[in-house]
Amino acid sequence: MSDRQTLGDRYGMVIGFIQSEGTKQILRDRYGYWLGTYDSHDGFTRDRYGTVVARGNLLVTLLK
Repeated sequence: MSDRQTLGDRYGMVIGFIQSEGTKQILRDRYGYWLGTYDSHDGFTRDRYGTVVARGNLLVTLLK
């Protein structure tokens, strides 16, 4: 089962989504394009290429 959280800007426009699947969270932009992941098991945020960009959950920083 997966949960989906909608992210919006200050004007109420949808800018992305975070989809939770077990210990993994996947960030997608408003068009559904995959931007990165966070896995609470290892504690790292990774970009769409699999490169570690941060320790901890900083998924929203990958939105442009």
